[in-house]
Amino acid sequence: MGLGLPRRRVEPPALLSLAQAGDEGARNQLIDDFTPFILKVASQAAGRYLNLGQDEEISVALLAFNEAISAYNEKKGTFLTFARTVIARRLVDYFRRQKVRLQEISLSELEREDDEGYVLYAQVDGLAKERWTMGQHDENRIFEIMEFQEQLAVYGISLDELSRISPKHQDARDRSIQIGQLIAGTPAYRTYLEHKKELPLKELVKHPGITRKTLERHRKYIIAVAIILMSDWPYLRSFVLDRIRGE
Repeated sequence: MGLGLPRRRVEPPALLSLAQAGDEGARNQLIDDFTPFILKVASQAAGRYLNLGQDEEISVALLAFNEAISAYNEKKGTFLTFARTVIARRLVDYFRRQKVRLQEISLSELEREDDEGYVLYAQVDGLAKERWTMGQHDENRIFEIMEFQEQLAVYGISLDELSRISPKHQDARDRSIQIGQLIAGTPAYRTYLEHKKELPLKELVKHPGITRKTLERHRKYIIAVAIILMSDWPYLRSFVLDRIRGE
């Protein structure tokens, strides 16, 4: 039994090149190294925590990542962005094949309905009660939810937390949404929020009816509303704008 030198770790770009050249060891290492990424993307698309070895969605996502390795080229942007897109699309196909009914787009949680399907409840506690049935744009809607989750994380907010801390009273929700709209519509406030990751408290309290207590109590909810209104997510924006219009 001989003693060998430890194998030098190969970095992802080199692994990708080796995998595309037919090196199965490199392909398997790439998949192993990015399994946490695959789990995260799949869980975001499903809207719930998925477990390796238990949930079929993970198998679909692993196959999709393997597909992305073979199909990727530099013209398609960064590899992880491309892989994320492939995984999400394959999961959408899986949902369709399994006749999963994503009946409502959620700003809070994806909740298991039964053994056959899932129901997506649209609610940042009152932002939207209307039902969005999944049609030809279901893939885009899932991407929006995934991107929204990522943006919230930048501000230290999760969807689960947002659901728990959302204003319980109608007037508080309405006021918070109005403040979020004010931030999104004021360039200086937007810039402050994007750079500082905090509300521009000193400026906001100068507006009639806006108190520091309201801003501090509903800070994360207000930020979430502002993020949506500052985005180019048509489906999520429509929920908030409908709420503002009182629809």
